[in-house]
Amino acid sequence: MDQNAGPAAVTPAQRSSELLGYPPDARLLIVNCDDFGMYPAINAAVIESIEEGIASSCSLMVPCPAAAQAMELLSRRPRIPFGIHLTLVCEMPEHRWGPIAARDRVPSLLDPAGELFPPTPAERAALLGRARLEEIELEFRAQIDAVADAGLAPTQLDFHCLADGGRDDILDLTVGLAAEYGLAVRVWLEPARRRMRHRGLPVIDNDFLDSFSLALEGKAARYVRMLRDLPAGLNEWAVHPSVGNKESQAVDDGWRVRRTDYEFLISPQAREILRQEDITVLDYRTIQHVWGMTVAPERTAAAFTRRVPGP
Repeated sequence: MDQNAGPAAVTPAQRSSELLGYPPDARLLIVNCDDFGMYPAINAAVIESIEEGIASSCSLMVPCPAAAQAMELLSRRPRIPFGIHLTLVCEMPEHRWGPIAARDRVPSLLDPAGELFPPTPAERAALLGRARLEEIELEFRAQIDAVADAGLAPTQLDFHCLADGGRDDILDLTVGLAAEYGLAVRVWLEPARRRMRHRGLPVIDNDFLDSFSLALEGKAARYVRMLRDLPAGLNEWAVHPSVGNKESQAVDDGWRVRRTDYEFLISPQAREILRQEDITVLDYRTIQHVWGMTVAPERTAAAFTRRVPGP
């Protein structure tokens, strides 16, 4: 994404925002905190960004070391909507995680050292070149079922460091799993968005924002400008808050990105601009409802009919 240009608007015959019941000129924004569960400083910032800031939801990385803590936080906050951040890569050699499925059942997802691939361009290509779809399904199901076993009810599936899954067959698999489990899917590259629109499924209308694409210098002002210029239709920002403490700095080269996201999300300025610009912040629950009515499941998944424990 060009760091000097805001998200570009599109003008389909009917925007996804209209499929969700909003007028054509409505400006809708999902502010989703990715990487929930990666480590505790992220967990703390995500909860604060949703409860006290402008974020509307989060995405849980089930294989990560702090995922159990994240699920406990969600179990005590059933009003927080969240998705499952399907994870096939690990970018932190000093803070490593592995697959949920037994390693001997998903060998094509592992590098020569028996670990998940890091998400560098070369290593992503290596993973996508060797990963067997049946092993991806096994791992994705293991991640989804771990959330069900915790008694939690997600709203969508999305991907960690693999845009739209990285391959068409992975995205198709994920859409099928979403139908089975009664979920939506975050889809943000234009070819896949066209495919979903053709099926009558709501996806973002305008360019997707990954906050790691923004320069650190002048970032708060950039966010302000992007809110002022937000186009009509359904928009989504994937933000990555962390409190940026010493733990973060010791394990995460991207801690400054996360800290600056956190500072803006909880700022009074952010909330005031949303009010001034009449921007509606929403989450995937409405989208999940439309997906559930549109995509017929091949099987049912009773696990997600469980009631979420109260606070």
